[in-house]
Order: sequence, then C-alpha cells, then structure tokens
Amino acid sequence: MRSAFSLVGAGFSRLNAYSCALVYGFAIAGVLAGLTMVGEAQQAAPASDDPVKTLVGRLDLERYKATIKGLTQFGDRRQGTERNRAAVDWIEGQLKSYGCPTERLHYEFNPPPPQPQQARAGGPPAPVIASGEIRTGVGGSRYRGITRPTVVNNDPAAQPDPALRALNTPPTVPGPREQVYCTKVGSTRPEEMYILGAHMDGIGWGEAANDNGSGTALVMELARILSSPDVQTERSIRFALWNNEETGLEGARAYVEQRAGLQGRENPVRSGRYPEPRWIAMIQHDMMLWDHGMPRVDGTLSPEQRPEADVNIEFQSTAKRADEAMKLAFFFRDANEKYATDYPAAVGSHMTNTDSTPFMDFVPSISLRENERGMHTGAGWNPHWHQPTDMYTTFSDKDFRLGLNAAQTTLGAIARLAGATLKK
Repeated sequence: MRSAFSLVGAGFSRLNAYSCALVYGFAIAGVLAGLTMVGEAQQAAPASDDPVKTLVGRLDLERYKATIKGLTQFGDRRQGTERNRAAVDWIEGQLKSYGCPTERLHYEFNPPPPQPQQARAGGPPAPVIASGEIRTGVGGSRYRGITRPTVVNNDPAAQPDPALRALNTPPTVPGPREQVYCTKVGSTRPEEMYILGAHMDGIGWGEAANDNGSGTALVMELARILSSPDVQTERSIRFALWNNEETGLEGARAYVEQRAGLQGRENPVRSGRYPEPRWIAMIQHDMMLWDHGMPRVDGTLSPEQRPEADVNIEFQSTAKRADEAMKLAFFFRDANEKYATDYPAAVGSHMTNTDSTPFMDFVPSISLRENERGMHTGAGWNPHWHQPTDMYTTFSDKDFRLGLNAAQTTLGAIARLAGATLKK
C-alpha cells in the first residue's frame, strides 16, 4: 500500500526531528523521527552523475535578471488594465518560446464599488496601512523593537519618473480577467502534477520588480529549463502565473474553483491525456529579493543583504494538509542545502496572504519568499513593498542572487520529486 505521505511526492528520506521540534515547539520529534517516507522518485545520484545538479546548473543570474527586466516594461501590471493584459501576452509568448504549451484560465472580477476614503486636502486618498499582515497575540508577530508602518502607495505623484507614472496611470476596470499557465507533461505518470506558481500583477506605482516580478521570473526560468528537449519528468509540472493576487488572490481562487473537480480525469477517455492531473503539491513564489533586516533606530535600512539573509519556506500550520506541507517544506530545505550556492533556507509555519492559500486545504502547499510574511514583511522590513521604489534599478546583484537561490532550491526539489532525467 502506498504511504499517505507520497501525496507530497515520493523521495522524502528521514525527517529531521530536531527541526520539527523547532517548528512546533513541543515534543512531536519522537513521533516524526522514525517515519521513513516510501519512495517512487529516483534516489539521489552521485554528484558526478546527478541530472538534478546539471539542471540547477543551467540557472543563470543574468537570464533571471533579464526576465525580471522584461516584466518591468509593463509598469506595475495592475490587474484590469491594458498593461496587465500586455504582460499576460508577453509571458505567454515567452513560455511558448521555451517549448512549454500554454493555456489560459478565464474568470470575472467585479468587486463592489470602493468605499470612500478620507482624502488629504487637495491630494489623493491616504495610503492604506496593511495591518492585516501583522500576527497578534502571544507568539505572534515580532512587532517589537524598531519597525515601520506597512502601507500601500496610492499616490501617483510619489512616482518621480514621468514616463513610468504615465504608464501606470490608466485605472483598473472591472470585468473579464485572464491568466496563463503551461505544462510539462510527465512521461510515465502524466496524471499526477506539481503546481509551481507566482502572481504577475502588482500595485504601488512602481515596476513591481520584486512584488512579484521576482517570483514570476523564477517560475518562468524553471519552465524554460524543464521544458528543454533533453529533459523528461515522470510526473507533470504546471507553471502558473496568477493574476489578481493583489486584490485578494482572485486568480488562484478562480483556478481552484474551476479546476479542482477536474483532477485526474482522462479526457478524451483512454487518450492518456489529463487536462487537470491530480495535484500532488502546490509551491508558490512571492517576493524573492529583499532580506536587509529590521529598520534601524532612525527608520533607515541596511543597503546590503543582512548576513543572516535566507530563503524562507513557509507552510500554514492551520491548514488541513499541514503535516504533509511541513514535510514538503523540509524537503525543500534539504534541496537548498544540496543545490543552492549562496543563501540557506529556513522553514516557518505561518504561510498567509499569498496564492498558495486557496490550495492549502486541497493539497500540501508551501510558499518560498524573501522574508517571513507576517513577522518581517508585515512589520515593515521591506521599504519597497507596494511602493513606487519597487523598481528594477533598486536592487543589487546580491538581491537578485537571493532570488536565484530560491530558484535553485525549487528546481532542485521539484526535479527530484517529479523524477527529472536527461535524455541520452
């Protein structure tokens, strides 16, 4: 009988008991330490003959940067605008050029009229403080010490570049929405699928380079590498670029609503084709570049990545599939140790406000990001979040390399889980 844990992909070895105890803070280590995950995925090959290492080696910092730069030509890519639709078209064209067959998901977004906001005299509405990111209560957010308010910039005058301000000026319009995805079809188990996602829309009157050009480019680069003609995977992998994340995860929610019930159905019957393979796991990527630490006493932040910078891998401890998601997160951390070149990974248990949330009760789901969502981002550790300064030129190669290390982490993990090999 197959182990229940194979739902998050075969290939897990022994879970690190000490790390599990750190996640939950109580004595579950003894229960988990003895669990050996039965595997169907390939065993790790010697370093000299490891196809996963070869694939990870195909990631390139300059290509990753160039993909982010390509996304910034569409400004903030705010949903419901022509610039957003042009960005969707561009993403689809890139995916097709990689040899990854694309599809689009269609849905409607018709929110109620916005409530009147108290405006500053003679100016635009006051910025919204995103206090919903803060975890309250004992053991919640580290909203102590030196922090800064987290706001969404809605003031076009805050963008000093007139060309970018003009590009971002056309407002969002309710109505039809589209988002694109492509699929690497598995060679022996096409009916099973991993989903790699990132949202492509942004806000704040900048270029949305980090939030979330950095995650979108990461997923696109993985699609490029895994769609190469000499790569085959046993299981299918879907690369999804969500829309409408900034308005409440509507694009991801629409995907779950439309596609969850179609999982594993062969169509046409006996064709060997599965339009929606059974979901094994969902891995989200959202803001990958900035880990400069807590604001200083004077409110400024370090211009360099902090020495403790890392890739955060989060699962949600309250999800129905939390135990499996935790094991998936630690598998990704182990992949980081094996394949990432510069930055380590840390596992956290509070995944929130990102596109993996609609999936987390259906399938083991995790999120990779630059900071802990509630404890760091929500406490103002990134001054460019939803700001006009979220531009390509804001970030250094050390910042971009943090995103590249997240790509190395995901590619190393997913290539093993999906059974990636190189054709002779």
